[in-house]
Amino acid sequence: MAENDSLAQFLASAVDAAKKAGQLIRKGFYEIKHVEHKGQVDLVTETDKAAEDLIFNHLKQLYPTHKFIGEETTAACGVTELTDDPTWIVDPLDGTTNFVHGFPFVCVSIGLTIGKIPTVGVVYNPIIDELFTGIRGGGAFLNEKPIKVSSQSELVKSLLATEAGTKRDKLTVDATTGKLNSLLFEVRSLRMSGSCALNLCGIACGRLDLFYELGFGGPWDVAGGAVIVTEAGGSVYDPSGEDFDIISQRVAASNPLLKDAFVKALQESE
Repeated sequence: MAENDSLAQFLASAVDAAKKAGQLIRKGFYEIKHVEHKGQVDLVTETDKAAEDLIFNHLKQLYPTHKFIGEETTAACGVTELTDDPTWIVDPLDGTTNFVHGFPFVCVSIGLTIGKIPTVGVVYNPIIDELFTGIRGGGAFLNEKPIKVSSQSELVKSLLATEAGTKRDKLTVDATTGKLNSLLFEVRSLRMSGSCALNLCGIACGRLDLFYELGFGGPWDVAGGAVIVTEAGGSVYDPSGEDFDIISQRVAASNPLLKDAFVKALQESE
């Protein structure tokens, strides 16, 4: 019981932090953005940095002994190793390109790992005011109402989501489009909405049936959403079908009924 109480407290703290950061994002969404490039098409704004500072400051005051990994901190200071200690993994603004273009599919993603296992997840889209939450063993929720994955069992009737990524070398682009070319013969349709965390939440609430992404930014893209999918009755795994590794930059998610067929289709698309 004590552990559940502490997890509930961690979740409440993460929700507070996400909503405070959400206010910043909502304000910035309707203003002129000051954009920097981390790569050819990989963007960062003042809002990303300010939101990460706000979240870290909020959580560090409450949990000074916990560890922290954030997208913008890592971009500035190099990779931070994930240990067994309680670790907050934060993407302060997932969907930065959407944010820059005024496309309202952006979110704050906050995940807590304990023993390297995603344990608490919060994903908040402040533009459309959707708050996804999950605690390991405690269910998944959208705006405090329980959610569950779809019951779809046929690939051909499934809605697939993925992302084009930020690499634009010919080898990567050809591999990406080749895989999609193959998968489009297997599924109903495809969506690329620009946020790994929100794609995972789409699986969790049944809006999407299948999701995979290769080579995304880092654990901050999946740490929050992975808990939410699992607690909504879904499966999160490596696209090869092996166990999910939070630091591998590879993820697939679906309901359990579709997993085997999806893994087979992914393997055949290579």
